[in-house]
Amino acid sequence: MQLFFAYQPMLDLFLIHLGLAFSQYIVLRAGVFSLATAAFAGIGAYTAGVLATKFGVHPALGLFFALLVGMFAALFLSVPLARLRGVYQAIATVAFIQIVVSLNIYAEPITGGAMGLNRIPKTVGTWTLLIFAVLVVYLIFSIERSRIGRAFNAIRQDEAVASSLGISISSHQALAFAISGALAGLFGGLEAYHSYALDPNQFGFHLLITVLSYVILGGRNSVLGPIIGTAILIILPEIARPLAENRMIMYGVMLIVVINYLPKGIVDTVTDSFRTLNKRRVGENGKS
Repeated sequence: MQLFFAYQPMLDLFLIHLGLAFSQYIVLRAGVFSLATAAFAGIGAYTAGVLATKFGVHPALGLFFALLVGMFAALFLSVPLARLRGVYQAIATVAFIQIVVSLNIYAEPITGGAMGLNRIPKTVGTWTLLIFAVLVVYLIFSIERSRIGRAFNAIRQDEAVASSLGISISSHQALAFAISGALAGLFGGLEAYHSYALDPNQFGFHLLITVLSYVILGGRNSVLGPIIGTAILIILPEIARPLAENRMIMYGVMLIVVINYLPKGIVDTVTDSFRTLNKRRVGENGKS
C-alpha cells in the first residue's frame, strides 16, 4: 500500500493523459493531421472548473458539459479543416490552440486570467480516473472493430479509394473530430476536478508535444500503441530523475529517434516483426 500511495500521483497522471492520447489517436486514425487535443482539453477543463467554482454545479453534470463543449468545439473546427490537408491542418490546429490559450488568459472575469482558476473542489480520485480510462479503451477498441473503424482505415490509407467505395470522407472525419473533442473535453474536465487549480498555459504547446509523443512512440495503428507510449513517457522521467526538468528535450530526442528507426512506433513495429517471422516459419514449414 505504501508503494501504491507513493506512485499514485504518477498513476493518476497516466490515466488522465491516456484519455488525451486516445483523443489524439482517433483523429490520426481517420487520416486527419489535427493537433487540437490540447485545445479541446483546455476547453473542457475550464468548462468544468468554471461550472464548479462559479455556479456550484455537480461534478457529474460538469463532466457532461465538458464533454459536450469539447465535442461541439471539435465539430466547429472540423468545418474549415475539411478544406485543408496535411501540414496545413496541423498549422491551423496549432493556431486554434493558441487562440484557446489566449482566451483563457484574457477572459479574466470568467477564467481567472493568467493567475488561473483556483479553489476547484477535488472530487475525482484514482478509481474514477481508472473507470473512465477503461471505458475509453473499450470505446476505442469497439470502434476499431466496427464498420466506422474500417472506414477510418480506408480514409487514412487512400482517400480516393475510400471515396470510390462509397465512404463519405467529410462525415467520417467530422465524426473522428467529434469523438476526439469529446474525449479531450471529458479528460480535461477530469483534470480540473482532480488538480484543485488550472493554469491556462498547461493546455498549450507543451501538452500538444506531450500527447503527440505518446501516440507516435507507441504506434498509430493499434489500440495498445497509445497505452504503451503513454506509460513509457510517464515512467521515464521518474526513472531518470536528473532528466525530469528537461522533459521536453527528452521527448524531442525520443521523437527523432523513433521517427528515424521505428517510424511505425514501438507496438506496430513489434507486431509487424512477429507477423513477418510467422510468415517465414509458415513458408519454411510449407517447403519442408
